[in-house]
Amino acid sequence: MIQAKINGIDIKVKEGTSILDAAKKVNINIPTLCKHPDLDATAACGICIVKVKGGNKMLRSCCTPLEKGMDIITHDDELQEARRTVIQLILSNHPNDCLQCARNNNCELQRLAADFGIRTVAFPHVAKELPQDSSSKTINLVPDKCILCGRCVQVCQQMQDVWALSFLERGFQTRISPAGDINLSESPCVRCGQCSAHCPTGAIAEFDQTPEVWKALYDPNKYCVVQIAPAVRVAIGEAFGYPEGANLTGKLYAALRRLGFKAVFDTSFAADLTVMEEAAEFVQRFAHGKGVLPLITSCCPAWVDFMEKFYPDMVKHFSSAKSPHEMLGVLSKTYYAQQNAIDPATIYMVSIMPCTAKKYEIQRSEEMYASGYPDINVSLTTRELARMIKQSGIDFMHLPEAQPDHVLGEYTGAGVIFGATGGVMEAALRTAHYMVTGTDADKVDFENVRGLKGVKETEVNIKGNKIKIAIAHGLENVEYVLRRVQKAIAEKTELPYHFIEVMACPGGCVGGGGQPYGATDKLRVARAHGLYKEDDDKELQYSHHNPYIKKVYKEFLEKPLSEKSHKLLHTHYTGRPLYKK
Repeated sequence: MIQAKINGIDIKVKEGTSILDAAKKVNINIPTLCKHPDLDATAACGICIVKVKGGNKMLRSCCTPLEKGMDIITHDDELQEARRTVIQLILSNHPNDCLQCARNNNCELQRLAADFGIRTVAFPHVAKELPQDSSSKTINLVPDKCILCGRCVQVCQQMQDVWALSFLERGFQTRISPAGDINLSESPCVRCGQCSAHCPTGAIAEFDQTPEVWKALYDPNKYCVVQIAPAVRVAIGEAFGYPEGANLTGKLYAALRRLGFKAVFDTSFAADLTVMEEAAEFVQRFAHGKGVLPLITSCCPAWVDFMEKFYPDMVKHFSSAKSPHEMLGVLSKTYYAQQNAIDPATIYMVSIMPCTAKKYEIQRSEEMYASGYPDINVSLTTRELARMIKQSGIDFMHLPEAQPDHVLGEYTGAGVIFGATGGVMEAALRTAHYMVTGTDADKVDFENVRGLKGVKETEVNIKGNKIKIAIAHGLENVEYVLRRVQKAIAEKTELPYHFIEVMACPGGCVGGGGQPYGATDKLRVARAHGLYKEDDDKELQYSHHNPYIKKVYKEFLEKPLSEKSHKLLHTHYTGRPLYKK
């Protein structure tokens, strides 16, 4: 521990703490633009400058450690003027189309300009006029609005180890682009959207499909239905002033009905269905030797894309179960349509997801048309839904709570925890225990699979069988797990794991690339807590106890892994080894 002063306030912090972080501990906010809590400091923008009393240097506080005896000044006339100049220089090379920008009213550059009272143009405006890239149909790359903070590059290269984005050119010509200056759709991009989640401006944003959904809602010939993912309910409130992690399931149902959807379903129901199929698949492989181990879960489309591109040898280890929203999509156009005498050709299914990659997933293979129609017509992010609610004039905060439509709306606690890293594994283990032993586990919570540790490894004992499991989130952490498996297979040694859960985004779906901006570990924990609390409050916490799951199997699907469920609820994967690790 070292002692120092910041603005005359005595402070004691751990050695190596940056001046920026130390200042926060005494409630002093130093303005920043390039720094994000998830990422290493790059000192790219120069707005977080401070001074040491008695010295004449300006230090970048994000990357400068506080040293013993320092007396730091964070705000004075000289510092404020320097910061203002830096902001004005950035604005001189930035478009002035805030009203048409995806980040209008939620832009870090816009907020800084407002905080510093910048009302006039100090420098000549130099337009970049670079072309936009919407080729991936999941995120838009708008390089004109890039401020070269480097967050997206760091996320893509270090956090996700995908390397789809990089800096091109030098000096005034520097810009962000896929490596080789190719289109995003041709790059290694896995569409996770973490670049957009970490971008401070509108340079990278989700591919907006709200106009398509509005058009469908106003079409009298379409029967519009909708589903909401578990992670959406604990994040949507941030767009309306609610506390972090507030669970607003009932209000979401009500808002979606007011938007004009004829039926409101819950993806958590299909998460229960996924558990039934995936747990049965694991038991078949682990207990009966039918298939290779380890079994790897497949609910994350960004991870699917990553695996097909970078680890095609892992395809045979992948669960063939579709992700929950796809399962619900196909049931809406088969089972639900039959039960309610609705022409499936008229059903227009919208899924509200925390994820940009879901926009890619709904068209990734022919199995996504298993109903004979697109199982999902459009997938919107949490951010897109928030905009639609605001456009519609709905007073979200004062909405009465509503219920979903059954059969496809009722879910257990196991279904709702899918939204947090470790949740898929925990839910599957609850039901796998039952399938192996015929009884429920004595303890419903597998708490050692919870939390934000990048890789969680543990063992679970089911009737004398030790199941070695791993949970990884953030693609860089996923690679550690996969390399261990590859090494064991190559050397023909004991497998390190039998069952693996993977999520591309840090924290799992609660930290998805389509969630409200500003995600940090603190926020991810709050969102996950909202899901685990609902699990605790649920009367039913096992997917196999969901009466509506039983009903669907009895009336339609027969049993897990039946011929019909394979046709409708399962898919296949194709290795595309275009990129070498």
